[in-house]
Amino acid sequence: MILPKIITIIQEASFLRLNYKNELIPVGVGIVFFLTTLLVITVFLPFLPERASIKADAFLLAFAIFTCLGLVDDVWGSKVTSGLKGHLFASFKKGQLTTGAIKATFGLVGAALLTVNTGSWLWVLVNILMVVLTVNTINLLDLRPGRAGKGFLFLTVIFFILGWGEEEIIFLAAVSGSLLAYLGFDLKAKTMMGDTGANALGAALGVVAVWVLAAPVKIIYLVCLIIFHIVTEKYSFTQIIAQNRFLNFLDLLGRK
Repeated sequence: MILPKIITIIQEASFLRLNYKNELIPVGVGIVFFLTTLLVITVFLPFLPERASIKADAFLLAFAIFTCLGLVDDVWGSKVTSGLKGHLFASFKKGQLTTGAIKATFGLVGAALLTVNTGSWLWVLVNILMVVLTVNTINLLDLRPGRAGKGFLFLTVIFFILGWGEEEIIFLAAVSGSLLAYLGFDLKAKTMMGDTGANALGAALGVVAVWVLAAPVKIIYLVCLIIFHIVTEKYSFTQIIAQNRFLNFLDLLGRK
């Protein structure tokens, strides 16, 4: 199994970070999502439905771009500057180039590359925003063990329902298998997926959403993403969860 070996490699490289409990644990373990998904899609490529087979390259490109950008932030990122607003302020007001700003800028470029042929300029803009805001949503969830993974699985189920019959939905199944194999380590706070994993999961969701959701659903989804970002800029999402019995139950589910 590749996951324990990846964890061992990261531990031997002393690529560790303090978690919310102030325990040093391996970070960036989410790189396993790209590695295993690449392997699975490559092996099963001859058996994929025609449309999914054609789009496999684009999906893997999206996965690779955002995995790489997340890894840059995990390796060289500073915790002095945090949040989308903080990184943009540092870049445009102070003239500082942060890894968060690199991630945001080139994430936007990557999303544009992946959606440029998806319709009129207005729909391209909608699709770009869907991708980048989905990536950042999963990233924002990754503050407690298992939260980002649960968020990914929840949206995957929603997209399976809303996009039933669309061949591209199969890509989320491939990623979900990798995530489920990893999730136990995350829930027990033994490893962190880091931005490497959170960005990759968000990209998978965002790109598949562009491909499988109907136009009206895209608008509703985008509005929900914008509202989520406005709320989390003003309030602590962790506190919101802690104050809601149902959300807190889901957040603690599977954890120690």
